[in-house]
Amino acid sequence: MLEIQFVRSEPNEVVRRLKVKNFDAAELVQQILEVDTRRRKIQKSLDEALAQSNQLAREIGQLYKSGKQNEADLLKSQTAELKLQSKSLQEEMDACSLEQDRLLVLLPNLPHESVPAGKSSGDNEVVLHEGVIPVLPDDALPHWDLARKFDLIDFECGSKITGAGFPVYKGKGARLQRALISFFLDKAVAAGYTEYQPPLLVNEASAFATGQLPDKDGQMYHATVDNLYLIPTAEVPITNIFRDMILRQEDLPIKCTAYSSCFRREAGSYGKDVRGLNRLHQFDKVEIVQVAPPETSYQILEEMAAHVAELIRQLELPFRVLRLCGGDMSFASALTYDMEVYSAAQKRWLEVSSVSNFATFQSNRLKLRMRTTDGKMVLAHTLNGSALALPRIVAAMLENHQEGNIIKIPKALQPYTGFDVID
Repeated sequence: MLEIQFVRSEPNEVVRRLKVKNFDAAELVQQILEVDTRRRKIQKSLDEALAQSNQLAREIGQLYKSGKQNEADLLKSQTAELKLQSKSLQEEMDACSLEQDRLLVLLPNLPHESVPAGKSSGDNEVVLHEGVIPVLPDDALPHWDLARKFDLIDFECGSKITGAGFPVYKGKGARLQRALISFFLDKAVAAGYTEYQPPLLVNEASAFATGQLPDKDGQMYHATVDNLYLIPTAEVPITNIFRDMILRQEDLPIKCTAYSSCFRREAGSYGKDVRGLNRLHQFDKVEIVQVAPPETSYQILEEMAAHVAELIRQLELPFRVLRLCGGDMSFASALTYDMEVYSAAQKRWLEVSSVSNFATFQSNRLKLRMRTTDGKMVLAHTLNGSALALPRIVAAMLENHQEGNIIKIPKALQPYTGFDVID
């Protein structure tokens, strides 16, 4: 959520920058400013009423001490009126504050100045392209056929147990999943991240704090009886560890990593692009999260992107890094890099990670603040990234590393799998 102080002081800048996200904020910003003006006017009246009430209370006390009870009683009636007035003003203030927050949460985060203009994924900027795209023989198989051939994943069984998008991994397929999770976690820990094991369900306040609500309400699985949400990523519970906290600048950045299952309804997804592992309702992912000082958060974003790129490199997959344009960015992000691997059998790029800086957008909702070394209180910056999401990584590994009747396991992963080929 944007800070009201910034919207108030730089309304034209908010409108200008949100145009990069193809969001016309002019009318909404005007509504926010009108509510803010009304709220501040009420606040001034309330402060004056409370100050007058406090002054009368002191005078009444002095009159009672002086034995002037009649005069004191007369002032007490004025105090009673002021209390009623203050209560009414407080109710108006609360209503105004709720309305202001309701409008503020409709504004997306402001994109960083480096974000290119554009309307869709076709306008994203390629900032790195690495690796050789393999040329597969004519009889090469896509990963869903390879999974069946080598008895790695049972999509039909998952559909029977739960529904489409909930595969069952088995044998070397299950071991490959476990190996990748351990590999990603070990690499994160070696890079200075502290490992966590968070809950898989969060309450409404947590989902709101990281921006999933209200923006992605329809994409989350909702356990309505308990009003809990299945997490779409470990970012949500991990970032909420720091909700309502004041951190010291000298203790930042804080680096966290977590493996979790992730749950996404993916409503409206259909067609060939969702086949096999391309788009699931439940999948495994290792997440990296950082809480950083504002002045270094964009440097840290580059370091996080480099960490993810190295993971893909060690899995021996061709990949590219994209700086997302305004039209392809998430509601909450200020700057995002997407990492894509090439799927040789499907002949297309598959997104396997998004690494984003949210600046103060999440921390404002989280009330996550940082005390600077000179004693000032400011909002910290939050960042996160997939490091990595497993399904499309597995899809690309199976397809790109197939050789006849075997699938080769990358050398860096072999100590984790315990085998060097799938046959």
